[in-house]
Amino acid sequence: MSHVTPHWPQPSHPTIQQVIYATDDTSFTTRSLSLITLPPFGLFAKLDFPPCTPAPSPTYATVQCGINSHLNLNSDLLYINHSCDPSLIFDTTNLVVMAGPKGLKVGEELTFFYPSTEYAMAQPFDCFCGSSSCKGRISGARDMKPEQLEGVFLNAHIRELLGMNGTKGGQDDETAKALREVVRAAERALDGYLAAKGGAAGKGEEKKINGVKKVLNGGYANGNGIEIEAEGLRARGTTSRELSGEMGGDTRA
Repeated sequence: MSHVTPHWPQPSHPTIQQVIYATDDTSFTTRSLSLITLPPFGLFAKLDFPPCTPAPSPTYATVQCGINSHLNLNSDLLYINHSCDPSLIFDTTNLVVMAGPKGLKVGEELTFFYPSTEYAMAQPFDCFCGSSSCKGRISGARDMKPEQLEGVFLNAHIRELLGMNGTKGGQDDETAKALREVVRAAERALDGYLAAKGGAAGKGEEKKINGVKKVLNGGYANGNGIEIEAEGLRARGTTSRELSGEMGGDTRA
């Protein structure tokens, strides 16, 4: 598959991501570094529409977000490599990218675990992440042994395809618990604020406090109760994907 010339403004995420491009065939892969520090499960980016668009079929430039659904990233998030000990979580169910359970530091390489989103990759590759938990051959969650996925965050569609729904334990539950706690804390703060101002507003009215938005119509934004915005988020070589054989060269313009 031929490589894609970026059609988006670069850099696409100048406040949170720095892309280090490979300059020749002998250089290390193109990679991305973090420009921000985040606590465990802190919000790194949103998979917004735009720049994301639905993809009719999977390619090296897409991420899987459902059993038969895929997204074109259309941004420098494409340059985030695979690692078996990743610094990020791509939660394509909720369309967010979060720091992993260790948090994130400035200068740390941005990586995620490709099988957490991809059930079956078009062409596998040998992982070179070098971590003690390296899985070796990466071809999608379908081909991984259960013990290779223990304690690893997996998106809902991957768990469903693997028949893992209803299981307990592992990083998946830890992430879900952390997100629920964020939601509850934000709702408590916002409800207290509204009470101090005289109670709920009229139907359909929105209130904001500290970047959290609550829609007062009996429901909530995004169906999750809150919308959280990280500071600066709205400012809008080869990669691991290229090594898989799905890409024919460096993706620079």
